[in-house]
Amino acid sequence: MLLKATNVHKTFDNTLRVLDGVSLSVEQGDVVSILGPSGSGKTTLLRCLNFLERADEGRLEFGGREYDMAHTSKRDIAAIRKKTGFVFQSYNLFANKTALQNVTEGLIVARKIPRDQADETGRRALAKVGLSDRCDHYPSQLSGGQQQRVAIARAIAAEPQIIYFDEPTSALDPELIGEVLAVMRQLADDGMTMLVVTHELNFARYVSNKVIFMEHGRIVEQGPAREFFENPREERTRAFLQTVGDRLSPQDKE
Repeated sequence: MLLKATNVHKTFDNTLRVLDGVSLSVEQGDVVSILGPSGSGKTTLLRCLNFLERADEGRLEFGGREYDMAHTSKRDIAAIRKKTGFVFQSYNLFANKTALQNVTEGLIVARKIPRDQADETGRRALAKVGLSDRCDHYPSQLSGGQQQRVAIARAIAAEPQIIYFDEPTSALDPELIGEVLAVMRQLADDGMTMLVVTHELNFARYVSNKVIFMEHGRIVEQGPAREFFENPREERTRAFLQTVGDRLSPQDKE
């Protein structure tokens, strides 16, 4: 077991309960997609798992250690983040730095890796996402899809044990979504462990091996991707899939 979260709770402003006892587990090599309507707590869950938000309650097992999510020390949080990557909706690139510099900044500043070594690692990561020829380009010179691929390169350059993706295609024009999903599919084929909040049902069905459906801060249903889509157990899951089913077109895994 790579990661296990148990009974995670999060409330904002003492009134808005966003997570209500969420539990999940991720094995090495899993690609887990989290689905659900807006406001169901999906993004907050990812942010709590990486301590970008502090959970009010919950236990996290990660990398062979167990943590109280409400009281984890800054040192432990830093150690956890060194083993994880996070890809945001809005890229979060430095506008005044090139693609390569955006990838290497964290390696040089946070991990104290020598610049020459960081540059080599950064170039490999950019090549992996198909941007070898964009190393010296600034974000303003890149399309939205290319910027998100730089963000993915930044995540994989740190050689994380797991990458969290928070709706990585939601800010993209439709014609650019495919290039980002293709990179994620390649990462999955390479064995990268990923926890993905997404509205892309084809990705969830054909690339993920597990799917979680959330609503009102709770997990309604979770299970193997094929079973989830072909034989959902819960009525709410069936209703959700029927509502968004027009976005799910048949396709081969290959």
